[in-house]
Amino acid sequence: MRSFGIGLLGLGTVGRGVYRVLEKNSELIAARLGARLEVAKILVRDPNRDRGIPVPPDKLTTDPRAVIEHPAVDIVVEVMGGVEPTRRYVEQALAQGKMVVTANKDLLSLHGKELFDVAAAAGTDLFFEASVAGGIPIIKILKESLAANRIQGITGIINGTTNYILTRMEEADLDFALALKEAQAHGYAEADPRSDIDGLDAARKIAILASIAFNSRVTFPEVYTEGISRIEPTDIKYARELGYAIKLLALAQETEQGLQVRVHPTLVSQKHPLASVRGVFNAVFVRGDAVGETMFYGQGAGELPTASAVTGDIIAAARQLLHGVKGMWRCTCFEQKPLLPIEANESSFYLRLRALDRPGVLAGIAAAFGRHEVSLAAVTQKTTGEVADLVLVTHRVREASLRAAEAELQKLPTVAAVANVIRVLEE
Repeated sequence: MRSFGIGLLGLGTVGRGVYRVLEKNSELIAARLGARLEVAKILVRDPNRDRGIPVPPDKLTTDPRAVIEHPAVDIVVEVMGGVEPTRRYVEQALAQGKMVVTANKDLLSLHGKELFDVAAAAGTDLFFEASVAGGIPIIKILKESLAANRIQGITGIINGTTNYILTRMEEADLDFALALKEAQAHGYAEADPRSDIDGLDAARKIAILASIAFNSRVTFPEVYTEGISRIEPTDIKYARELGYAIKLLALAQETEQGLQVRVHPTLVSQKHPLASVRGVFNAVFVRGDAVGETMFYGQGAGELPTASAVTGDIIAAARQLLHGVKGMWRCTCFEQKPLLPIEANESSFYLRLRALDRPGVLAGIAAAFGRHEVSLAAVTQKTTGEVADLVLVTHRVREASLRAAEAELQKLPTVAAVANVIRVLEE
């Protein structure tokens, strides 16, 4: 039976998981693949560090060239993370014609096109299933299973940390700070959680998915992003009373004018499948012209779910090598579609205002909305007192009009604060 050598760049959480899966399931993988996979060399910072798994010392190195240029390494697996020097290592491996597997969303959301160009020039392939949604095989689904479809839209919960925080805020009536602290205690959030709670992690992932789905390059800096730190238990309570759950959604859709790609908190109807996605789980809802509506659900992060996706890519790369086929996966960003600004978005909105509780106030607020052609679908006064909570839900409106109305509301002497504005997902 033939054998293919694996070179690991990194042996952190994901790298350790990949090594474990390759060792534990080696016989099963060999039987399914028809070839053996052997880890030949591993790049680490400290060869003496205890990683909780038995690794022969002669496999470890602190020299990246010892992995990339090793004659027995056929597939280079990048699980280091970060952009530099990772990009350089990946480019070097691809330029040598080696198959490369990566889980690096940061790298791909910024430099994916350049890396695919290097792979194409060298006649090899770059695999990246684990870069989005962990154990959910969404990249393969978009590139292969749904390749006959014109994808119309992608809506996803693709950050488990924020979904856990919002779930705990709803279930236990926690405020944001306490729910975040709990997520950190469980290891779901980093000590510096900004990438998650500010929506940046989800933005990187939706940039990758949108690029594949719509055949047009979308980079991370182009994605409109809002985080969840302004969400309060009051908003979650009022949303539930209206029949919604609040989720951090990553959305990408194609319109006649161009692409809309964005990440922000959203009211999701309790009847929608995404509303039931709780805790650290991820889900991606895809709409295609032929397949209709489909949803893919599973664990979006963690050592073994991510390792599952990485190892699946390793097996796919080895299968191509086994049959003498390389350079199959060209970059699919062969179109250039404009990316629309957030002001062009149209949706319904939830607003929570703090307004004086006296006659005529609501009429003044309604008049301000009317001057900007914002139609109200529902208005409810939730509290009483000197200053009361007003909850409003608009009909579908252009974002620019809503923001103009919001700016006018901020200036009204009867409005103490526009406490929150959240978009509503249309069913």
